[in-house]
Amino acid sequence: MKKLDFNFSPTLQLDIVKISVQLTRILCLVYTFVLMDGCLHLEALMGLLKSGMHLPETSSVHLNILVEASSESGSIEENIWGIAQFGCGMLTEVPTFYWENLVKQSVLVLMMQPSEYGIQEVVKIFMVLEKPVDLKSRSGGQKSSANPAANRDQMNTPANHDEDEDQGDVFLDENDIVLEINVDGEDLPDAEDADDDAEDVEEADDSMHIFTGHTGELYTGACSPIDARLVATGGGDDKGFIWKIFDGDWAFELGGHKDSVFSLDFSMDGQLLASGSFDGLVKIWDASSGDLKCTLEGPGGGIEWVRWHPRGHVVLAGSEDCTVWMWNADRGAYLNMFSGHASSVTCGDFTSDGKTICTGSDDATLRIWNPSSGENIHVVRGHPYHTEGLTCLAITSDSTLALTGSKDSSVHLVNITTGKVVSSLTSHTDSIECIGLSLSSPWAATGSMDNKLIVWDLQHSSLRCTCDNEDGVTCLSWLGASKYIAAGCVDGKVRIWDSLSGDCVRILSGHSDAIQSLAVSADRNFLLSVSLDGTARVFEIPDFQ
Repeated sequence: MKKLDFNFSPTLQLDIVKISVQLTRILCLVYTFVLMDGCLHLEALMGLLKSGMHLPETSSVHLNILVEASSESGSIEENIWGIAQFGCGMLTEVPTFYWENLVKQSVLVLMMQPSEYGIQEVVKIFMVLEKPVDLKSRSGGQKSSANPAANRDQMNTPANHDEDEDQGDVFLDENDIVLEINVDGEDLPDAEDADDDAEDVEEADDSMHIFTGHTGELYTGACSPIDARLVATGGGDDKGFIWKIFDGDWAFELGGHKDSVFSLDFSMDGQLLASGSFDGLVKIWDASSGDLKCTLEGPGGGIEWVRWHPRGHVVLAGSEDCTVWMWNADRGAYLNMFSGHASSVTCGDFTSDGKTICTGSDDATLRIWNPSSGENIHVVRGHPYHTEGLTCLAITSDSTLALTGSKDSSVHLVNITTGKVVSSLTSHTDSIECIGLSLSSPWAATGSMDNKLIVWDLQHSSLRCTCDNEDGVTCLSWLGASKYIAAGCVDGKVRIWDSLSGDCVRILSGHSDAIQSLAVSADRNFLLSVSLDGTARVFEIPDFQ
């Protein structure tokens, strides 16, 4: 930017000391907005705006207000100091109405885009100072008086404004006003344009490992129960991958599926990995070598989920064709098929003792099965149960209770032995997307598209705390036996919550689209997340044990 030369009349120069203090306060406000997203992009603005400008010595002493307001970081002080220096230098040559209008526009831009994009837009606003300013046209055809006091008297003439109208924050004293003008809304930044370019803003990435082997959206991720570095991911590119944290060269492609890989699960001993796809197939892989062991066929629709028996290599899968299938993975042999649901089987699992199967369907029912005989022991439906399709399910470690979530925003606790609804938890207002049970207490967490993560006390069927997120919660995971819960959200953030206090203790950034799955490593030091942005990311979480 070239040196700015305005050649305004000396009579338009204002009291530098007074105005510098006012500008300092405005810049503190701008500084606050820039920090709203935790990012600092002020150096570029400082450098451009300082170019060719000089700080009047008479005003420098008053900038200590700014230093006190930003005392946490020397680098922040230096950046803000430079902007303040530019502003005070500019005030010696620009009439009050002009710089005040520009600062107002700058604040509005930074409120909408507190980021590098917002800074660029502010630079554009200030760039207009390089063009000649027609004071006559901006002051309604009246020339400025040579007497500043006369100017103030003239400019304070009441305009056509309602005296009761809220004028907002006032940064100038009445005696400092040179001219009152109405800000033309057309000159202000276009909020829609700012939103359109928001995707171009590069945010901080807290992950320590990024896997980019996939070429489409990711839907599922799993961590080995025995190898803390071994993970698996699957997605819309019809592929799965087994790969290792910290080892970018170690990866095995799980090929052969003809549609999206929607579910992955390691066997309890960590030896095998099951992949379920919308092509209706379940494939069994050797987890250490990535070799295909067998392909399990039978379902006539896409596979919604796969789960392993807690004590052997028996795998269970729910299908879009309303059925549930069970195979022996070692022999690749069919064991049983469970039919009865009237719609897609969206969730299911073995009980911890392996003696019972619970499945939930889009037909709004929960069915409880005997895995050996295939007998349907109980069907849970109708009042006071769900009125819309089930979306998720969790079973307590003592194999007595099943907790189910639904599109109808309700959560119900069912006694597996009797098939009766024990209690109903109804504080959510939108579809329940995920359920997780604490390993160390009789608590559960539920995540919903209403942006809330709710922690429940199951013993008393009561709400412990509500955690408000910025967007819908798509998946969650308790971090081992700790009090912390990780929530994956539609906005691409992973938020870690303290289940005791209900406080958000950490926000993990990196993804640019909705998170679909979370998993915790065997040593509880890493959190795996997969997203519709096509990447899998690993975050370090040793502080949340």
